[in-house]
Amino acid sequence: MRRRLLIVEDEKNTRDGLKWALESKPLEIDLAANGDEAWERIQRQSYDLVISDIKMPGLIDGMELLKRIKGRSPTVAVIMLTGHGSIESARDAIKMGASNYLTKPVDLDEINNEIDRCLQSQAMREENMALRQELESHYGFHNIIGSSPPMHKVFEQVRLASAAKSTVLIQGESGTGKELVAGALHYNSPRKNAPLIKINCGAVAQSLLESEIFGHEKGAFTHAFAQKPGRFELANGGSLFLDEISETTPEFQVKLLRVLQEGEFERVGGAQTIRVDVRVIAATNRNLEEEVKEGRFREDLFFRLNVIQITLPPLRRRVEDIPLLIHHFVKQVCEENGRPIIDVTPRAMAAFQNYAWPGNVREVRNVIESIIVMSRSKEIGLKDLPDRIANDTSGAQTITLQAGASLKDAERELIRLTLVSCGGNRAEAARILGIGRKTLYRKIDDYGL
Repeated sequence: MRRRLLIVEDEKNTRDGLKWALESKPLEIDLAANGDEAWERIQRQSYDLVISDIKMPGLIDGMELLKRIKGRSPTVAVIMLTGHGSIESARDAIKMGASNYLTKPVDLDEINNEIDRCLQSQAMREENMALRQELESHYGFHNIIGSSPPMHKVFEQVRLASAAKSTVLIQGESGTGKELVAGALHYNSPRKNAPLIKINCGAVAQSLLESEIFGHEKGAFTHAFAQKPGRFELANGGSLFLDEISETTPEFQVKLLRVLQEGEFERVGGAQTIRVDVRVIAATNRNLEEEVKEGRFREDLFFRLNVIQITLPPLRRRVEDIPLLIHHFVKQVCEENGRPIIDVTPRAMAAFQNYAWPGNVREVRNVIESIIVMSRSKEIGLKDLPDRIANDTSGAQTITLQAGASLKDAERELIRLTLVSCGGNRAEAARILGIGRKTLYRKIDDYGL
């Protein structure tokens, strides 16, 4: 997308020279000889960038023009030009919102670099805004965030499984969001108005788990001073989420199997048979098939639980979802802490995408919370990242293509990953790829990058 630049300079040679120097960039360039003419143009036409001299003849000098621009459109990048005798004014301009100031005579490489920086900053801001909008409208499913093909598959499985009564087994590494999927299954089901009861089987002593799940009668064991309903009773008509089901004992597994088969059980120490209508959703971070082969989990219970299986991919297998997750948690944590939502620089995002995230989505949330709570920066940059992420190269991006992919697919992926590795710096990406900037800009547009 071509941006619109306004150059405001009363010296014609400087004005024309700047336009000539910047013609190779993706810019529509207009010229104004003074602040009054510039302000008239700005009222008729929107600009993305303005280069303005500080001292100019007329009623509106550079400082007044800057004030008016920022009052009208705060996101417009304004670069001020100043002579050596006006450095103090230039510093005041920075305080008023100018992106930077350059001294005359203008160094062409310096002005080119400054324009690149402003364009990159604007692109980052717009990308962040677009990602937030996408999060709100497309890529969230009961707080499960993702737009990658593996996550589209998970969303479809959840939608199809939600309407059924069948048991569901959710498998995935720790931190991948198994509890969120359980919630999505319940709250998109006909049982959504009934309770969703949750218990982590690995967090309860196995000697007490049976009582927690099935309840107990008064006097059933020491300290059983009153009758207590179990989780199955509390979930009647709704759903019961059994997290870390692989941590249970064979004795407990026998009793759970009976409930799944017959829909009935007795409380610990009781003789009354209780019937319930409960949908069981189980989850584990282990491979239950392997647990069965090793004799650590009952095969018959595995088959009863594994009627519908949903496997959550680790974050390292869906790298394209990392920006969505980062922006989701930045927004969430900023709102929780009463702070304005901040941006993430391209280089920081590239580091996030290169990191392997062994703790998956849970680790992302913790890292973002730590950065925002412990920093007062207006953006998350490379310096704000933990060393293990900022200095990590183990997750460096590689191209993965399926058999049958076209050369166009390969080129698109190569350009995408090169841009990521360069933190969005198109000039650097063009240099690495060995192509001209205009060619890169055209391919970015062609491929919708």
